[in-house]
Amino acid sequence: MDSIFKNLKVVELASVLAGPAVGMFFSELGAKVIKVENKSINGDVTRTWKLPTENPKSKSSAYYASVNWNKKTVFTDLKNAKEKTKILSLIKNADIVISNYKKGDDKKLGMDYESIKKINPKLIYAQISGFGEDSSRTAFDIVLQAETGFMYMNGNKESGPIKMPVALIDILAAHQLKEGVLVALLKKTKTGKGCKVSVSLYDSAIASLANQATNWLMAKHNPEPLGSLHPNIAPYGEIFITLDKKQIVLAIGNNRQFKELCLILKKEALLKNAIFSDNRNRVKHRTKLFEILKIEFKKHNSKSLMNKFIEKDIPSAIIKSVKDALNDKQAKPLLLKENDQFNGKSMRVKSSVFNITY
Repeated sequence: MDSIFKNLKVVELASVLAGPAVGMFFSELGAKVIKVENKSINGDVTRTWKLPTENPKSKSSAYYASVNWNKKTVFTDLKNAKEKTKILSLIKNADIVISNYKKGDDKKLGMDYESIKKINPKLIYAQISGFGEDSSRTAFDIVLQAETGFMYMNGNKESGPIKMPVALIDILAAHQLKEGVLVALLKKTKTGKGCKVSVSLYDSAIASLANQATNWLMAKHNPEPLGSLHPNIAPYGEIFITLDKKQIVLAIGNNRQFKELCLILKKEALLKNAIFSDNRNRVKHRTKLFEILKIEFKKHNSKSLMNKFIEKDIPSAIIKSVKDALNDKQAKPLLLKENDQFNGKSMRVKSSVFNITY
């Protein structure tokens, strides 16, 4: 599976996160990915997005390394005719071009789809924009989170709006574009024709509202900030403190799971209480239910409690830091080490984690 795209050539004209994440998807699966960076601004801006703990003399950052694995980098100035010709020669026999230019910049540089397809009509041109191809508005992930309801929903009433700690809109847009490119590749095998595939961060964000969108569209429920709580299910997202001071979160999705929870906590009386009889009532009275359950959690150690939850198939988890999550033995196979590409030892998490069995 790792070399499924070994005969594919990708030219990446994109920077920051969403576009490069698409390029890395193909590089992980064996494609030859050539990343074109603007040397007049010292390359992809994320090379400079360093933590205080990083080497200030390094040519790249941990952020940059997260989405630029196994790519060949070419530094160039596309405003220079001679250098532009070299890049066009790479594109001439490429299978995919990935771009995320601001409105009009692609045409100024002659790197727009209409210009490029003249030299390579079978090319798949994959384009990411912020607010759509007709908008010149600068789009960063937090701006999209604010514009599309994510920040409003996130956090709680005391915290106010909070952005998600991962640039999730970029990641979602990258997945949307990957899907589009894969569909285009499939169509190309049948027709032999290239095409343009375009995705905007805005459209990707709106499409990803999923059930929160239908809660408003169908039930006129405007999602409010509930912290980790779920507006449709309870107890779901409530955080409980155990005897050994660990935090456990529940995701009770049906009556069977709620029954097993009550039996483990020795709170069978809750099962006879009408206000907790089904999910709808539990959502309505979730605060009262939480106050009862939190007392019981404090009587148990996290390890023994989790063992019982897993045995009885109760969806739950101990809340871990990123450090703890990546130190888990199940996560270890997903970590990749590199020793040369980024001028010293680097590590990153795989982005292509599906498996194909024949």
